[in-house]
Amino acid sequence: MEKSKVYFTSFKTSFTENLMQKLARLVKTAGIENIDFQDHYAAIKIHFGEYGNLAFLRPNYAKVIADIVKEQGGKAFLTDCNTLYVGSRKNAVDHLETAYMNGFTPYATGCPVIIADGLKGTDEVLVPVEGEYVKEAKIGRALMDADILISLTHFKGHESTGFGGAIKNIGMGGGSRAGKMEQHSAGKPYVNKRLCVGCGMCTRVCAHDAITIDERKAQINHDKCVGCGRCVGVCPKDAVTPGLSESNDILNCKMAEYTLAICKDRPCFHISLICDVSPNCDCHPENDRPIIPNVGMLASFDPVALDMACADLCNQQPVLSNSVLAENIEQHKHEHGECDCGHGHDHFYFTHPDTNWRSCIEHAVKIGLGTDQYELIEV
Repeated sequence: MEKSKVYFTSFKTSFTENLMQKLARLVKTAGIENIDFQDHYAAIKIHFGEYGNLAFLRPNYAKVIADIVKEQGGKAFLTDCNTLYVGSRKNAVDHLETAYMNGFTPYATGCPVIIADGLKGTDEVLVPVEGEYVKEAKIGRALMDADILISLTHFKGHESTGFGGAIKNIGMGGGSRAGKMEQHSAGKPYVNKRLCVGCGMCTRVCAHDAITIDERKAQINHDKCVGCGRCVGVCPKDAVTPGLSESNDILNCKMAEYTLAICKDRPCFHISLICDVSPNCDCHPENDRPIIPNVGMLASFDPVALDMACADLCNQQPVLSNSVLAENIEQHKHEHGECDCGHGHDHFYFTHPDTNWRSCIEHAVKIGLGTDQYELIEV
């Protein structure tokens, strides 16, 4: 397969060009203006950051991309789907408030914010996909209604997938609540009886009569349950919990298949910024010390090549002292001596040794999402 072009620029600036101007030059050089935006809706898929986290991308970067879309006659909006877990982004009301608190207002970014899967994470489109694990992806409706997809990703570590790049931003981030549960689990949700108050909200949204109230506590019949996740979204006490049972490798594969479902048959463009590379996802209500120095900004039409290039650039960086990565490497040396485990200088493996980010890249190549072979072009 022919190598994909990945465009790169560092965070080094001059008196005549700031970072926002540099990002604009990067994406234009990479070909974003070749997309026909005229009178088309362009979804800018981004992570707004959990409240309390400060590692997420600044809204200034989103404004650069939104402005370019509008200059080309397009209708831009920022979007993400609600989270599966309990937090500040579990429904559209809290999600929007968190986005605004973190600076993603229409005044700061120049475009509106739309939560793609609706108020309670149940507004979804079922998208057929010829995957090994997924046959029908459950995607936030607004994301699929858009004519064009632009992913704007904060590249960082991740406790389940190794790192969070473009594929995770799109595939996991674009899944509705039911879609996220499908990626995380082969099982069904269960009820925390201690938290349940027997309100019956879950019984009213269950289309399969799988939930009953017994002695003022909900019970889920897993023989009837199809794992749609609507009960998780509607519970006012967060008593209904998804069972997270899939291995990290299968999670990575499902994530790639969801990304394929979202990107297929429409123009897509992908941007990743390697800065504030925290060890964990921006879904955490905190962020730890970065594991490596800031690297730069990258753009490509190929999300797989983009993720591969980001990983390679990160692994070329020195390890920051007093970071989780530095501590883990020292612990490994203390227990095993110098590394002979076959992972070399894989910063993401040593940050989270139970993960294997390469499984996502390999599966993405296998299903035709993109290629891991790239030409890095410095701008």
